[in-house]
Amino acid sequence: MKKLLLILLLIFSCGFIINFNDAYGHGVGSEIFPPVELDGKLVSLEVSSSTNDPTITDDQQISISLIDFDSKTSLRDVTFLIKSERGEQFLFEKEFKADNGFLVFNFVSKDTDSIIINEKNNDNLFGSLLGLESRLIEITGPKLSEGGLYKFDISIITANGYSKKLETPLVFNAGISIAQTTIHNFVDPNFGKQNIQIVTYYDEISNFQYDSKLKQISYYMPFEWTLSNIDQTSVVHQEIIIPKEFGALLLSGFSMSVNGIELSDDVVNVDDFFTEGRVVHFIIYQKELLNIFENNSNQNGMNFIIKPDRDYTHLSSVTDNGQFRILVSWEPEILESNSDAKIIFDVTDIFLKNKPVSTDYEFSITQDDKLFFEQNGISTDSKTEHNTVDFIIPDNLSGIVNFNFNNLGGNEFATTSIPIMIHKNTINDSLSIPDWIRDDALLWSEEKIIDDKFTDIINYLIKNEIITISENQLVPIEVNTIPSWIRTTTGWWIDGQIDDKTFVESLEFLVKKNIISI
Repeated sequence: MKKLLLILLLIFSCGFIINFNDAYGHGVGSEIFPPVELDGKLVSLEVSSSTNDPTITDDQQISISLIDFDSKTSLRDVTFLIKSERGEQFLFEKEFKADNGFLVFNFVSKDTDSIIINEKNNDNLFGSLLGLESRLIEITGPKLSEGGLYKFDISIITANGYSKKLETPLVFNAGISIAQTTIHNFVDPNFGKQNIQIVTYYDEISNFQYDSKLKQISYYMPFEWTLSNIDQTSVVHQEIIIPKEFGALLLSGFSMSVNGIELSDDVVNVDDFFTEGRVVHFIIYQKELLNIFENNSNQNGMNFIIKPDRDYTHLSSVTDNGQFRILVSWEPEILESNSDAKIIFDVTDIFLKNKPVSTDYEFSITQDDKLFFEQNGISTDSKTEHNTVDFIIPDNLSGIVNFNFNNLGGNEFATTSIPIMIHKNTINDSLSIPDWIRDDALLWSEEKIIDDKFTDIINYLIKNEIITISENQLVPIEVNTIPSWIRTTTGWWIDGQIDDKTFVESLEFLVKKNIISI
């Protein structure tokens, strides 16, 4: 807060000059309105947010000033009528007087029953030298400093004299965004507990969902679909932060749609230069907003869907030294233990605009520091051919493994790892059950043969050690009443709804629990 006021007073001490070179709109940190006429002069309103030091305070500051468009100086004795909202939350509607035409709102998060407004006049060295005071309004309430879109409906009641009430107030509708981060925890069936952070520079998001099967993220954000709001919204900017351990979303590219309208590829930018995670930027400009508005008549906020930009898995990662990008895919797309795999990769140089390069590399496959495969070579610089690795996946390898690329170009810092999933091969683990067993089981499940035939099935499975029981039970079973649920289970097995192993285990249960006597 003190830093902000010091900066503001320094600006005033230089003849009240305010930089007016750039004009912004809703959804960014500063908004400067086109000039309007007041008493024969052109005036404009500037609304901007300050940068906080998070180690000192979480408070958010937003300043509002009325300035002379030509001289770039602030007007004096201004009365502002301001209605404010944060997202969909109403904050206040109140008049504020500013001797120097300048207000600073300090938003403070505190668990209160209502919004508390406390107006202050802060005197300091620069203010006393210039005969000025900085007008500070502290707004206290729940979650007020957590960021999001702060909306201000501003009417200028007086200017250049509190007695000079304007016959027709000047009206401005401003929207200032302060970055807001939300953390979303979920469990991925392959990679376990994960979290994704979303940083929004426009408004608060809700209804976050992650579809692990489609690798798709979706959420909702409020947005007013009117031409006037779009005209004032220069950009909607969001970031998704993905942990580098979450291999499912280390994709080489993403696509985004809003309200069912696909956005152009240049909306998305993937940034892998952070140590802890990758940052995916989505920057939606006015052209895209207009396209959504014109092509979707059912507008209700923004429903975002973020998904892979291609229909097969294609991952990417940047080496620790920031020089090389590795692009990886594989065949077949679902890797399983006890099977053959082909790893396909490209090595590109980021400084050469991601051009494929010929360089030394060391490739390995590891799990929990255990080495399963390694291969050294020189990558190709061809744009049409790719580097390949043939790998026979062992029967004992499943779960999360790492594709490691080390010492690219002989640089020990040119290294990166990409976690991927290898599934347990259940097909090769299927039991050797003859076709006649299946045929008889089908007839029994349909009650077309008697229970004795079903006990023949169980005896066969015991004799051939497909069903395992203790040695003192190795005598033919006798027919008792077979529970009705085993008939249902048998039908599921015939229809392929459960595998061989599950079916056999259900029969073992019957025998071991003496539900069927042997």
